[in-house]
Amino acid sequence: MATDDTTTARGGRRAFARVLVPFLTALALLLLPFPGGPGAGTADAVSVCRGRPARTIAFSTGELRLYRTRQYVCAVTVAKGPAGRRTMSVSLQPRGGRPAVRTGRFDRQAGPLTVHALHRCVRASGAVAGKGTSTGWILC
Repeated sequence: MATDDTTTARGGRRAFARVLVPFLTALALLLLPFPGGPGAGTADAVSVCRGRPARTIAFSTGELRLYRTRQYVCAVTVAKGPAGRRTMSVSLQPRGGRPAVRTGRFDRQAGPLTVHALHRCVRASGAVAGKGTSTGWILC
C-alpha cells in the first residue's frame, strides 16, 4: 500500500508542476529585463516616443530620432555623452501646419515632441550646443 500512496503523491506533484512551471516561466519573461528591451541597462535602449523608429539623423554633438505611428510622428534630440546641462532644441512641423518647438537647457535629451501627421510629410530639426541638423519634407 505504501507504494500506491507514493505513486499517487508523485502523480499529484507532477500535475502541479505541469501547471506551475509554465506559469512561472511566463511570469519571469514578463518581469525580467531582456536585451534591447525596457530595463536593458542603457538609456539609449528605451524610447520615450511611441511607434516604430522611422529615421535617425546623426550630427557632431548628438542625433535627431524620429518615430512614427499611423497618425503621429514623434521627435527627440539626444546628446552625445554626459556633459551636463546644455542648450538643446527639437522642432517638428507637419506640412501645412505650424512647427512645434521645444528649446531649453537639458542634460540628455530635448523632447519628446509629437505632432499629428496622418498622410502628411514632416520637417524636423534638432540641435545640441549650437550644432545640429534639419531635414526637408520627409516621411511622406
